[in-house]
Amino acid sequence: MSTRPTAAALGLIACRVCGLVSSRLQTLNAGRCARCASRVQVRAPRSAEHTLAWLLTGVILYIPANLMPVMYTSGVQGGQESTILSGVVSFWQAGSWDIAALIFIASVAVPSTKFIALGLILWTVRRGTLPGRRERTKLYRVVEFIGYWSMLDVAVVALTSTLLQFKTLGSAEPREGIVFFCGVVVTTMIAALSFDPRLIWDGRTRDD
Repeated sequence: MSTRPTAAALGLIACRVCGLVSSRLQTLNAGRCARCASRVQVRAPRSAEHTLAWLLTGVILYIPANLMPVMYTSGVQGGQESTILSGVVSFWQAGSWDIAALIFIASVAVPSTKFIALGLILWTVRRGTLPGRRERTKLYRVVEFIGYWSMLDVAVVALTSTLLQFKTLGSAEPREGIVFFCGVVVTTMIAALSFDPRLIWDGRTRDD
């Protein structure tokens, strides 16, 4: 492993908004980025604590989001309330495997991945773990990316409700569980945006 100087060691600082790298002393004295005028800080204050708080909120909201019904469907054979998982099973048994897979990925796989990934990143930052910093940075970028697709489950519920309204023999309505799931989506997105990925690279300047 070779030792390389960091931006901080070279007296440089990057803007988190536009990515402009400039003199740390000059930028901090001005308080703003010379290109986009965004506020520039060496590290976002209490970034890890804010991320942890939002992440725990998302985990708590995820419990009622799975236990409470997200949709009510009615037809000639009566009405039925469905949770996320029971909806996946119903669509699968009805032969709509694509919709079942979409709901499972958006409402189970994506949130679980974000919980585990952000938890792992926060834990390694807390411990000051050096190995795998590049991989953890890439993992954070993945969490940022998939966060924007988390509303797919809500979109599927809305689409299903709309389609059934055109059928005279059936209807569908969203239920309170979808509100909690929206809360999970919002809190986990804020958790990812609150985290300062530069914290991953703090510590010794050893390249791993």
